[in-house]
Amino acid sequence: MDISVRRPGELTAADRAAWSAMQARAVEDGSPQLANPFLAPEFTLAVGRCRRGTRIAVVREEGAPAAFFPYERTPLGVGRAIGLGVSDAQGLVHRPGFQWDARDLLYACGLSLWEFDHLVEGQKPFEVGASGSFASPVIDVEQGFESYLAALRKQSPKFTRTTLAKERRLGRDHGEVRYVHDERDPAVLDRLIAWKSAQYRRTGRSDRFARPWITHLVEQLFHTRAAAFGGLLSVLYAGGRPVAAHFGLCSPTMLACWFPAYDPEFAKYSPGLVLHVRMAEGAAAAGLAYLDLGRGGKAYKDSLKTRELSVSEGWVTRRHPVALGHLARRAPVRALRNAVLARPRLFEPADRLLKQVGRLRRGA
Repeated sequence: MDISVRRPGELTAADRAAWSAMQARAVEDGSPQLANPFLAPEFTLAVGRCRRGTRIAVVREEGAPAAFFPYERTPLGVGRAIGLGVSDAQGLVHRPGFQWDARDLLYACGLSLWEFDHLVEGQKPFEVGASGSFASPVIDVEQGFESYLAALRKQSPKFTRTTLAKERRLGRDHGEVRYVHDERDPAVLDRLIAWKSAQYRRTGRSDRFARPWITHLVEQLFHTRAAAFGGLLSVLYAGGRPVAAHFGLCSPTMLACWFPAYDPEFAKYSPGLVLHVRMAEGAAAAGLAYLDLGRGGKAYKDSLKTRELSVSEGWVTRRHPVALGHLARRAPVRALRNAVLARPRLFEPADRLLKQVGRLRRGA
C-alpha cells in the first residue's frame, strides 16, 4: 500500500475521476454512506480554496487508487475532518473491501491525531476513537412524494395537517405560494445568508457566517455544477417574495440538508416547515432517494423524518505529546456540550440563556 499526500491543486484529473467513480458505485457496493456529497472531491477542493491546511491522502494498491482521505492539518500536525464544523459527513472514501490501519494512515499524513464530529457508518478503523454516536434524521422519498406524504400523515397527523393549512393561509394572506427547487439567483442566496446569520445571533449561537471562509465556501458551492455534485438553493415564495430558503448539497441519490432559514416576518406561517415538505416533493421529482436532515435533535426533524442514520464524533490518535495536549483542551468541552444537549433539564435553561444573550446582542 502506497500513500501520497497532495494539496488540492495537485490532485490529478485521473485521481478525481477515480474518487468520483468510487462514490458512484457506493450504493450498489453496499456503502451508500460514501455517496454523501460532503465526501465528494468537489467539496474538498472548495474547502481547499478557503483553508490553507487542506490535504488529501491518496492510497494506492498495485498502482491504482484504492482510497481517498481528505483532511485539514495545522502546522503542529493536528488533523481535522475536512470542513470540520460545517461538514455533515466525514471519513475515508474507498473501494469495496479496502482495509486500513488508522495510526499508519495518520503517520503517513504527518498527523498526531484526527478529529471528527460526523463520521459516517462503516469506518471501523476510525470508530475505535469514537466518543459518541448521534442520530441524523432522514426523509425517504424513493417511493415518491405521495408515498412519503401518506406516511407523514400517519406518523405525524397533527403536524402534517397544521403545516399544510399554514401554507394555504400564507397564500390567502400574501399571494400565490410558489416553490422553486433549484433557484439560480445569487441575490436570493445572499438573502438566505443574511436570514441565517440573524437567526444565529437572535438565538445566541455562534454566527457561522461571521467567518469569511464559510461564506466564501457556500458561495463557491452555489456555483459548482458537476455531473454528480452540485450546490442546491431551494426557495419558497409568497406573492413573489422569498419567505424561506435552504441551501444544501446534492448527489445523484441524496440531498444533504445544510442551511435552512426564513423571514421572521412570516414566522406565524411556519414557512421553514412548509419549505421542507416542498423540498421532499422536489427531491422525489428529481429522482433522489432521500434527504439527510443532519445530526441534531430538533422537533421539526422528528416530525418530518422516516428513519435515522448514525454519525460519530471523537478522535483517532497516535502516541504524541501534541495529541495529548489537544485532547486535554477539547475533550472536556465536547463532553459538557453533549451532556447539555442530551438532557432536557439542562438544555432548556441553557437554550433560554442563549436566547437572552441574543436579545442583549440585538439591543447593543
